[in-house]
Amino acid sequence: MKDSNRLPIGAVGPDFNLPGVEGQSYALESFKDNTILIVIFTCNHCPYAQAYEDRLIDIQEDYSEKKVALVAINANETMHYPEDNFSNMVLRAKEKRFNFPYLRDDAQTVADAYGAHYTPEIFLLDDQRRLQYTGRIDDNWQDASGARSHDLRYAIDAVLSKNPVRAPETHAIGCTIKWAKR
Repeated sequence: MKDSNRLPIGAVGPDFNLPGVEGQSYALESFKDNTILIVIFTCNHCPYAQAYEDRLIDIQEDYSEKKVALVAINANETMHYPEDNFSNMVLRAKEKRFNFPYLRDDAQTVADAYGAHYTPEIFLLDDQRRLQYTGRIDDNWQDASGARSHDLRYAIDAVLSKNPVRAPETHAIGCTIKWAKR
């Protein structure tokens, strides 16, 4: 990873062209009909990422009629983390019945362009694809019912209402992205 900072609030989200587990490639343009695009850096092996999968499925389900789309991107290197390779991503997406695309960033360029550091880590882009929120999903990775601050949902609701996000940056809770040696 180059020495980069996280994408700043208000910046346009970097484009990408990545393969999805179902055989289709995706770019920002693939989501042009969506009012909000939530880019999630995640992976298969991290217990934090696993703990949030059902919540992400629920968020996609709850907001899909409001033209909100989630897209998950796995950028972890796979030499030391083979459970994050593409074939295991296909299996994980089927097992969990992801209702959003799950993409592979093998070169790690997209994670680097966004300045992602954790799995999971959220980047919420508005209809102009400008970053409005980055950070965590909520404040309790271990117990969804114990969460007191539903940061991602708050951010979605604010952007849908054309209001500023109250806390546009939070600290993501998760494992670090596993970078390849360069």
